[in-house]
Amino acid sequence: MQRITVDEESAGQRLDNFLLRHLKGVPKTHVYRVIRSGEVRVNKGRASADTRVAAGDEIRVPPVRVAEKPAAAAVPAREFPILFEDEHLLAIAKPAGVAVHGGSGVSSGVIEQLRRARPDARFLELVHRLDKETSGVLLLAKKRSALTALQDQFRARDTGKNYLALVVGAWPKKLKVLDLALHKGTDAAGERHVRVVAADAPDARRSITIVRSVRAVGPYSLLEIGLKTGRTHQIRVHLAHSGHPIVGDPKYGDFALNKSVAREKRFARMFLHAVELAFDHPASGERITLHAPLPPECETLLAAP
Repeated sequence: MQRITVDEESAGQRLDNFLLRHLKGVPKTHVYRVIRSGEVRVNKGRASADTRVAAGDEIRVPPVRVAEKPAAAAVPAREFPILFEDEHLLAIAKPAGVAVHGGSGVSSGVIEQLRRARPDARFLELVHRLDKETSGVLLLAKKRSALTALQDQFRARDTGKNYLALVVGAWPKKLKVLDLALHKGTDAAGERHVRVVAADAPDARRSITIVRSVRAVGPYSLLEIGLKTGRTHQIRVHLAHSGHPIVGDPKYGDFALNKSVAREKRFARMFLHAVELAFDHPASGERITLHAPLPPECETLLAAP
C-alpha cells in the first residue's frame, strides 16, 4: 500500500492525471479500474477520476504491478536548443521529425526525452503541441501554476502564433483570410485525417487562418501564417484545400512533387515552421515574444536557384 501526499505543484490536478504521473509503467486501464473500485482513497474517502486534488491531501493507492518495458523502448536523454528559460518556463526550438510526445507508434517524443535529460526536474509539461513534421517554438511549463495560466491563454486566444510555410504555386496576394470549417476523423488506414467541410456539417469546427504572401521563391510562395483558431492540421489542410499545399507535407501535399524536391534539392521534410510565439509571462505578466530562426535546411532551400 502506498500513501502519497499531494505537493503544492500538483494542487488542482485531476486524480487520474495525478496517479498516471506517479504510477509510471502502470497501464492506464488499471489506474482507472482501481479508482472506480474505490481502492484509491483521498483523505480516507472514495474519489472519482475527475476529483481535483489539493496540497496536503493524502492519497492511498493499493499495490499495483508495474509493467516492465523492454530495453529497446528506453527513452534517450536529449536537450534541444533553448529560446527562453526561467524557473517557470522552458521554450525550445523543436526540430522537424520529432514528435512532441510518445504514442501512436512513436516510442518517445520531446517531453519524454527532456524529462530523461533532466532527472531532477520536479515538473515538466507541454503547454501546447506542434505536429511531428513542424519545427519551431515549443513552450513547456516547469510549474503547474505556469501550465494552467498558459493553457488558459491558449484557450482564450490571447497568444500570438506565427508560422512560415513554403507552398506550391503563386499565392494570390488578395487571398488573406481562410475561413473554412474543418472535420477531424480517420482515413481508411485508421490514421487521423482532417478535411474541409460545410460550415453546417455535423461536428464541423469553424477555423480561421490569416495568410500574408512574403515573396515568390521560384515556382513556390513563402507565406507568413497567423492563426485565429488552433485546430488539428489547420494550416496544412487550409492551404492544401486552397490549391497550394505545403512543400514536403506527407499527408496533404503533392506527393510526386515532394519526391522530386527531396531528390533534387535534398529537402526531405515539411516546410512549416513556428517562427514566433507571444504570450504573457504567467508570473510577471510581461509580454514575451519568442522567435525561432528558420532551420538551415529551410534557408538553403529558399536560397537555391
